[in-house]
Amino acid sequence: MTTVVTAGGWAGPQKADAAAWLAVAAGTIGALMATLDTSIVNSALPTIQGEIGASSSEGTWVTTAYLVAEIIMIPLAGWFEKIFKLRNFLLIATVLFTLFSMWCGLSPNLTHMVIGRIGQGFTGGAMIPTAMTIVATCLPPAQRPVGIALFGMTAVLGPVIGPVVGGWLTENLSWHYAFFLNVPISIALIVLLFVGLPRGKIDWEEFRSTDYFGIAGLVLGLGGLTVVLEEGQRERWFESDLIRELSVISAFGMILLVVGQFVSRKPVIHLRILLQKSFFGVFVLSLGVGGALYGILYLIPQYLAAVPDYNSLQSGLVAAISGVPTLIMLAVFPLLVRKLDLRLAIGSGILLYVVSCFMDAHLAPDDAGNAFIGSQIVRGFAQFFSLLFLNQAATSSVSMEYVEDASGLFNAARNLGGSFGLAAVSTLHDRRMDLHMNRLEESVTANSLIGQDYTHHFGIARLGALIEQQATVMTYSDLFWIFGVALLVMLPLVLLLKPLPKDIQPNVG
Repeated sequence: MTTVVTAGGWAGPQKADAAAWLAVAAGTIGALMATLDTSIVNSALPTIQGEIGASSSEGTWVTTAYLVAEIIMIPLAGWFEKIFKLRNFLLIATVLFTLFSMWCGLSPNLTHMVIGRIGQGFTGGAMIPTAMTIVATCLPPAQRPVGIALFGMTAVLGPVIGPVVGGWLTENLSWHYAFFLNVPISIALIVLLFVGLPRGKIDWEEFRSTDYFGIAGLVLGLGGLTVVLEEGQRERWFESDLIRELSVISAFGMILLVVGQFVSRKPVIHLRILLQKSFFGVFVLSLGVGGALYGILYLIPQYLAAVPDYNSLQSGLVAAISGVPTLIMLAVFPLLVRKLDLRLAIGSGILLYVVSCFMDAHLAPDDAGNAFIGSQIVRGFAQFFSLLFLNQAATSSVSMEYVEDASGLFNAARNLGGSFGLAAVSTLHDRRMDLHMNRLEESVTANSLIGQDYTHHFGIARLGALIEQQATVMTYSDLFWIFGVALLVMLPLVLLLKPLPKDIQPNVG
């Protein structure tokens, strides 16, 4: 493999060989496996709860434990990579991910399951930002858009197809296979890593100059914040001692992270890149798009289960429709990234997201999966333009020196945005549901003409069920509308982004 110095002064490969593409394949598989495990247990969760003896509130920790560990590891991956070097780090992460997956599949109780999911989250989180590092170091500028497209596919398809795969395995085999599925994939990944990536020598000197303030800050700050967002509504927010204590811990962690920027010679992650307006715009937009991605992926199955009574597999298939346009468009991404202005592409993606949300903001009680087909297709194109081009914008808005930091912050922002989106859904759902129930009960009483008619034909119990169904439909319509408005408000941030130069290939990481 020969090298060439790019416009940014970085020596990269001039032409990728077979080993380079095997390394990119390894990074893609690892990132897909990690993002898939974020949501693969969602559809199997009721079954898992029953078999490990967990209540519905306790069972949420099966998902929360993974998310918390993953979001902590994502920005730390660059630091671990500098110490252990890329191949060693990914091999360690893959082997441990496999062992923790088997641990989860064999868990007899909730404690074992949560420990296994924490281990999965830490090791899986290592595979997400390093996938882009492989693209940057193994592919020449002319071929990197292909690598970015593959990585972007993992960010979209992992959360989308996770519930489908988990639901199918649970219905046809057993929930244990949602975890055992990772074993053969990990074995293939280990082979690809050995063949595709060069050896590296562990740098213990890098370990001795560690930014301990920053590491502690990331663990306490991001970990505490994620738990607060995931569990806040169930714990009644600041009425709970746990939420108040975790909020204080999270704030303290953020302070430690900032302190590390000033007292450490090599901060674990350089927050100063957030002061660059272009990357700041990318970061905030990633929060918003992440919130929409995970929030809407949660909303649709919940609606389909509550109103038309779909099972987990049926709901997952409807949610997966949005992945089809994204897959189709991946083939033209390398061409579009050279021809299309980043700001126009990302702005179009967010606008399509807004349109798709407004399409679902007028639901009726008889609407089932077919009602979401059009909006899901629009949403698929929205995901393609917003997520893939945002990833390109994140790494091209900083110098090569800070590419690993940009990749870590960008991916962490997307996942953190997902936690914000799910917290908003949980909180607003309860409040809007109470509001609509109260209004409907006030207007449709047993003494009103409509109430008397329904009571005469169907009985009081049926009237109460119809009111609850109508309130549920109105609540989900409101939530889609709120997501659309929130994304529309964020649209002007696209103007902060920096367009790619037309005469040179973009630097990515």
